Amino acid sequence: MKLTIDPKPFADTVAWAARAIPNRPNIPVLSGLLIAAHDDQLDVSAFDYDISVRGTIPADVAEPGLTLLPGRVLAEVAKALPDRAMLNLAVTGTEAVLTCGRAEFALPTLPVEDYPTLPELPDTIGSIDAEQFSAAVAQVATAAGRDDTLPMLTGVRVDADGDRLTLAATDRYRIAVRDITWTPSGAPFGQLIRARQLQDIAKGLSHGDAQIGIGDGLASFTNAGRSTTVRLLDDQFIDYRARTSMDTAITATVDATALAAAIKRVALVADRKAPAIHLAWDREQVLVRAGDATTGRGTDTVECKLNGDPIEIAFQAQYLLDALGAIDGPATIGMTGPARPAQFRSEDGTYKCLVMSLRVS
Repeated sequence: MKLTIDPKPFADTVAWAARAIPNRPNIPVLSGLLIAAHDDQLDVSAFDYDISVRGTIPADVAEPGLTLLPGRVLAEVAKALPDRAMLNLAVTGTEAVLTCGRAEFALPTLPVEDYPTLPELPDTIGSIDAEQFSAAVAQVATAAGRDDTLPMLTGVRVDADGDRLTLAATDRYRIAVRDITWTPSGAPFGQLIRARQLQDIAKGLSHGDAQIGIGDGLASFTNAGRSTTVRLLDDQFIDYRARTSMDTAITATVDATALAAAIKRVALVADRKAPAIHLAWDREQVLVRAGDATTGRGTDTVECKLNGDPIEIAFQAQYLLDALGAIDGPATIGMTGPARPAQFRSEDGTYKCLVMSLRVS
């Protein structure tokens, strides 16, 4: 293999692909990045049996070939290369030599014949604005559980119906739901993807559209010359639509950012083991309080508009901050009683988060 390539896109692609390398690979070759040079392009791939990634960048290929290089070392080397000269990569025998200006690195190759075959991309079933999708994933993924013994609760449910794509997640104490528009090219579907994996994929998306594929137990996301496949979880999930479609006798409208800032302030004196935030809603303001005589007490007030009877209700601090942090602008909070869940909604209704309340003492 012998080629010349711009070091900046090479370093960016290698760094992106290296994120998929497992921390403690069961098989040594999984610590490598698969480098394939052909047809004036370079493919950089990684695979850990759950996730595969493949990035493609232009290259001047003098001799096509395939090699496997230590992934994290290659990423560090690529990051350190000067960008004022082109990068020359040549592989001979068991060594790869990278030359860029006066800098030269020689890296040992790994046995490429032992590397597993990357999965094929499933058929594309639609496309979506990548930035909008990434923002939606961030809004709901915080509500997913962390206990791997309950796989359903660790996932984000993705449902497609017509031009609406719905993302949902729950950890039993809250349910977050986000609706976004997309352009379908296949049949409706409903699948479950592990939240932390979907978050990593979404963060790696660039500008423009992302193509989504589903098939053979895999989901794929392709954007800006980069493709990722991820293994799907069992598609069993709760009926989140029924649980988040609730009638509320009491509704409050408040600036989400202002309320979140007040919660962060008073939470400084909340019990660290059980940080409860009490919200006392009145006609024109909400009193935010936390703490007790042991830990200290803090209060703050935020303007609001309340429809219904005044109410005091308490929540776990982080659940409140996650729900409010997903809302830009006014938040509508629907309540039925101090011991019942409350629903947090964005002004346009595309985001909902049902949060369990705590017992008020």
